[in-house]
Amino acid sequence: MRRGDLLSDAEVRAVFAALAARLAPRCELVHGSAFELLVAVVLSAQASDAQVNRVTAELFARARSPQDLVRLGEQGVAACIRSLGLWRAKARHLVALSQRLLAEHGGEVPADREALMALPGVGRKTANVVLNVWFQQETFAVDTHVQRVSNRLGLCRTRRPIDTERALEQRVPPPYRRHAHAWLVLLGRYTCTARRPRCEACPVAAWCRRHGLPTAPPPARARTPAGSDRARP
Repeated sequence: MRRGDLLSDAEVRAVFAALAARLAPRCELVHGSAFELLVAVVLSAQASDAQVNRVTAELFARARSPQDLVRLGEQGVAACIRSLGLWRAKARHLVALSQRLLAEHGGEVPADREALMALPGVGRKTANVVLNVWFQQETFAVDTHVQRVSNRLGLCRTRRPIDTERALEQRVPPPYRRHAHAWLVLLGRYTCTARRPRCEACPVAAWCRRHGLPTAPPPARARTPAGSDRARP
C-alpha cells in the first residue's frame, strides 16, 4: 500500500469493475418523474434521503407537477416539508422554480445543465444528479460521499467539489461513466463511511490508498496510584 499517491489508470479501471460487480447503481430518492426527482434533490440539501422520502410522500400526494406545486403555494409546501432543515428557503425555491419551468420550459424539466442551474435553488450538484439519474447523462454529482471516497481511494487529490468532478471526468473509463456517481455514493454511504469506514467489507479495499493506514490509538486512561487518597472510597 502506497500512502498519498494516485491510482494508476489500470487500477482505476479495476476499481470500477469491482464496484460494478458488487453494487447495483440506484438513486435512493423516491420519484416517478423528472420533476419529482428535481424537487427531491432540492430538498436533500442538508438532509438524508430517508428524511426527504418521508416528506415527499406527503408532498407528492398533493403536488406532482409544477402546476400543482404553484397552486399549493409556499405555505402549502412548507407544511409538508417543515421537518427538514432550511424548509422556508426550500419552499420558496420550489414554488419559484415551478413558476420558472412553466414560464420558460412549458412545465418540463430541461435536460441541460445551464438551464437547470438557472432555476431557483438548483446548483451544479443538483443539476448533475437530475441529468445523470433521469436523463442518463454521464455526469458526476459530487456530494460529501463522492468527495470523501474519491480522495480516500486515490482517484484524485482535491479539496473543491468542482475539482473532484473534473478529475472524475478525466479518470473514469467510458464503460463506467454512466453509473460512477451512484457507485461512489453507495460506497460512501454504507461502507466507506466518514467516521468508521468498514474496510473489511469494502469491495475495492485492495486498491485503496487509505486502506490499512495506522490509526491513532485511543488515549490511555489515567490510572490512580495504589494507596492514594483518590483510590479510597
